[in-house]
Amino acid sequence: MNLLDHLHSFIDYLRIERRVAKNTVEAYERDLLRYVRFLNDQSIQQPSQVDHKAVSSFLHYLHDLFLCSASISRNLSAIRAFHRFLINDEITQADPTANLSVPKPWMKLPEVLDQGEIEQLLEQPDITTDLGLRDRAMLEFLYATGVRVSELIGIRLPDVYWNEEFVRVFGKGGKERLVPIGKTALFWVGKYEQQTRRRLASLELSKDILFLNQRGKKMTRQNVWIFIKKYALEAGIKKFLSPHTIRHSFATHLIEGGADLRAVQEMLGHADISTTQIYTHLDREYLKEVHRKFHPLEKGMR
Repeated sequence: MNLLDHLHSFIDYLRIERRVAKNTVEAYERDLLRYVRFLNDQSIQQPSQVDHKAVSSFLHYLHDLFLCSASISRNLSAIRAFHRFLINDEITQADPTANLSVPKPWMKLPEVLDQGEIEQLLEQPDITTDLGLRDRAMLEFLYATGVRVSELIGIRLPDVYWNEEFVRVFGKGGKERLVPIGKTALFWVGKYEQQTRRRLASLELSKDILFLNQRGKKMTRQNVWIFIKKYALEAGIKKFLSPHTIRHSFATHLIEGGADLRAVQEMLGHADISTTQIYTHLDREYLKEVHRKFHPLEKGMR
């Protein structure tokens, strides 16, 4: 069996034995097909021929294609999982991805909003309207929990534990976690649920989904992303926003406030703490800025 044959076995393993989410399997297959084709072009056909240098060369190839660091990191995660599969199946013994990481100069820290900008963003929806109240509740929910937009739109009424101030979230691969939500977000979510949602749910199309569109159906990621950009524009926020901007801001503000990294990892639903560690870099940048701004000697150098 060659590398491509083993790749097909790995994809079957993810799909059938691990029951990994369809979108995740498709992403792994897409990334690993490009990886195997690259290796084949280097006359590497068998798993035993893959070494550290070959994987590193592939990462540089991706960088030359102008892939962002997040995409390269995703590719590396898929490659790691593939080679661990080969080791577990006793196809190979050595892991060519050991001690391999995306070079730091390629890493770009995510854009985050400061606390003032978050407050401005939260205040933009017109809460005297049904959809404005819904949008305020969704923004509060996002910032209070740090969930992904894809997780937000899947939240159902039974997932909110009002008295305990927790919400049940189903993340990547259907993994379940409990995330604190807090009284402020619960106030807005409760107000929305009692007013707007009850009217939207009267169409009987909601299927217990918490946040509904104007037709009483589940919202899409695009719906949420469009209104976030709209409110950011209205708030005068000129920073580049991504669908994860509020999530990044949530994590950064927790770290700045002294939160334990493991606790933040748990709330974000990161399988690997190395993914969460990027926020410690953000925190260091924040600390350096505070030092430059307020230290008596540094202030004179500005």
